Parts: sequence; structure tokens; C-alpha cells
Amino acid sequence: MKASVIMSTYNAEEWLEKVIWGFSVQTEKDFEIIIADDGSRPKTKELLDRLRQEIDMPLVHVWQEDNGFQKSQILNKAIMASSSDYLIFTDGDCIPRQDFVATHIKFREPGYFLSGGYFKLPMDISIAITKDDIVSQRCFDVKWLTGMGLPDKNKLKLSAKGFIASFLNFVTPTKATWNGHNASGWKTDLVFINGFNQEMQYGGQDRELGERLFNKGLKSKQIRYNAVCVHLDHKRGYVNEETWKKNYAIRKNTRDNKVIKTPVGIDSNE
Repeated sequence: MKASVIMSTYNAEEWLEKVIWGFSVQTEKDFEIIIADDGSRPKTKELLDRLRQEIDMPLVHVWQEDNGFQKSQILNKAIMASSSDYLIFTDGDCIPRQDFVATHIKFREPGYFLSGGYFKLPMDISIAITKDDIVSQRCFDVKWLTGMGLPDKNKLKLSAKGFIASFLNFVTPTKATWNGHNASGWKTDLVFINGFNQEMQYGGQDRELGERLFNKGLKSKQIRYNAVCVHLDHKRGYVNEETWKKNYAIRKNTRDNKVIKTPVGIDSNE
């Protein structure tokens, strides 16, 4: 397979189903979907068992027991469960446009990782989007979203194409960092740095991984206006100041000491 798509989830079946329908209609079909499940209830497995019969690409469910926010650990387990040498990362709340996988494959290059973004949707539109809206790609149409009540905001992420998209990637002040909702890289690079730091809970664990890839000598490409996904709204009950401080200290150590391999990562799960 050309790629493995790894997406995280936790007790969010309604959003996860919408995301999987988005991947079911990709222009590029030669990939697998790996669900990195951080301890969801049985409803998630039931959903995946049903969808596995309705979509064309392989759907792999990697699950671990619920032990609080342990996203880094389940992502590492998903990395090792992947069958491809190229890994695309997203979240179970980001619906991809139909050229999402093809775009990551098009721009991949040895010595680089790819950095994308997302377009945030409000809760009312997130709830209203149906399977038909996803399959028809209406949920990426600016006019349709405006008609659904999308507030007046910059919609270039959805409308930019071709040269304009490339130009906007070039001039954007946003750095090409590793963003967990839309990033990709070579499996060999991710395994070499020992994957995600499992000491980190919510808050910057994806950026820290990217910083270690930079320390390894990799460069990054900006594809935020090429690889498009819409983000479904949700609450974040797992955010707290203590965790942020701990994670910031780990990131500072990674930068200051040019850390490449995390001491608590993939090999901690063996």
C-alpha cells in the first residue's frame, strides 16, 4: 500500500464515522486506515465492524485500555501496526477532502515530513453534516457552508487551488511543524526517533515529535492549503495547566539538548 492513515479517537463514534466516510471517497484508494483508540467503549468497535463491510480500504482497530489521556502511547502502537512505509496522521474529528491522501502522497519526499492544517467548523454545522454531504463533498464548498450559517471568516483554506494554494503555502507565517491532525512522514524516521514521547499527555506532544525529527536532520514542507480537512467541534475536558507545564518542560529539553530519540516511546511498549 502507498500509505497508512493513522487517526486517534476516544468515545466519539458520531464524529469518527463522518471522518471514515471522508476517507472512503478518496481519489487515491491504495491505503489502509488505522484507528488509534485510546480506550473507547464497545460502541466504537461495533461502529468499525459495521463500516469495515461498507468501505473498500482495510480498516484496522488498535485499542488499549482506558488509563486517562494516553494518546502518545496508542499512536506508537498504531505506528507499529501499520503496513506501509509512509504514514499519514490525522484525528477522528477531521473530515478529509477527497484529495487529502493523494496530496500527501504527491508531496512526500525522503528527508522531509509534511505539515498541514485544518478548517474549524462550529458545533451546529459539525452536527448537521451528513454522510451525503461528505460523499458529495458539499461540506468543503464555501457557498454551502455559508448557507449553513458559517460565520464570516477567511475561507482560503477551502477555496485555494493550484498556484494560489502553492503561493499561500509559501507566504504563510505559520511554521511547517508536525501537526497531529494533518501531518505525514516516513515510518523509518518515526521509528528511528522512537515515536511519540509517552510521558506527554495533551498539549504539544505532536510538536515535540516534529522537533525531534528536525534534530534528526529532517526538513518540513508546508501543505496547509493543499491537504484540506474540516475540523468538527468538540469539548476538551482533558486540558489542564499542570500538564501544559510538564509538556513545555519536555519540549524545552528536546530543543535545548537536541534530543532525537525519546527515552519513553515505541520501545517502551515491547
